[in-house]
Amino acid sequence: MTESPAAVHTVDLRKTYPASGPRPAVPAVRGIDLNVPRGEFFGLLGPNGAGKSTTIGMLTTLVSPTGGSAHVCGLDVVDDAVEIKRRIGVVSQNNTLDSDLTVAENLEFRGRYFGLGARDARRRADELLELFGLTEQRSGNPFEISGGQAKRVMICRALVHGPEVLFLDEPTAGLDPQTRANLWDVLRGLQAAGQTIVLTTHYMEEAEALCDRVAVVDHGEILASGTVDELKSTAGADTVITVAYDAAAPSGIRALADRDGITKVEVNDGQVRVFASDPGGLLGELVTIGSRAGVGVTDATQLRPSLETVFLTLTGRDYRE
Repeated sequence: MTESPAAVHTVDLRKTYPASGPRPAVPAVRGIDLNVPRGEFFGLLGPNGAGKSTTIGMLTTLVSPTGGSAHVCGLDVVDDAVEIKRRIGVVSQNNTLDSDLTVAENLEFRGRYFGLGARDARRRADELLELFGLTEQRSGNPFEISGGQAKRVMICRALVHGPEVLFLDEPTAGLDPQTRANLWDVLRGLQAAGQTIVLTTHYMEEAEALCDRVAVVDHGEILASGTVDELKSTAGADTVITVAYDAAAPSGIRALADRDGITKVEVNDGQVRVFASDPGGLLGELVTIGSRAGVGVTDATQLRPSLETVFLTLTGRDYRE
């Protein structure tokens, strides 16, 4: 039996936006290799502007690549764009529901667009609204329900035609923590039923909670990829100790970078961040160094290896706007 092609496969995928007037060309994606098996929950994790949405745009045929290749369900995103659209579902960051239609009609019209008869489209809409706990909202305006409910309706609409791959671009951006957690449960249920899902997010905890594998993306490149445990063990994830002093950090702190077990020391005015594979006693030492220099500590944290510390170790900075 011939093995089914991967849900997503890219080789050296690139996108450069051309120069416009005084603005130079912008290389948004700089050569990305991906292989997402069917049934996997795969995450593209990175800060805003990392190239995640551009990558999703190319995989969903909305953005034309300028280099490399990409296949979805074994089909080329350039040559087979129409057929790919039939096989995927896409949920964007913003509410793209039709405000002139009810919640149910948004789903029914999508079903009809993909070839379902009126009765089957209505039945499919009812099934999804019940599955996602939206039956009471079926007659409502999609712009008069909560943000979390609207996001669930968008996922329902993307699932009407039974897509092989579901693409989610920042699906929980702007949602409150409780709504985000509820949506996570919905997405876990979809994967448990066999749905292949590709997710972009800049929430570390979201990728860690949902994804089988993750690729950390920044400046249009993949910095590391694998399971969360693999990233923690192979990407040099350290414990990150952060200390905020009430004045400029003591000058002697930079010398800690030469010590065995300390990967990096970052000093920004009164804040110090130390990346250490062996953090034993280090937090207390940072407090003592400050005390000897007449500098007090106003805040201190110690983050054990997590997906967030992997990201910080790889990029050396927090999220960017």
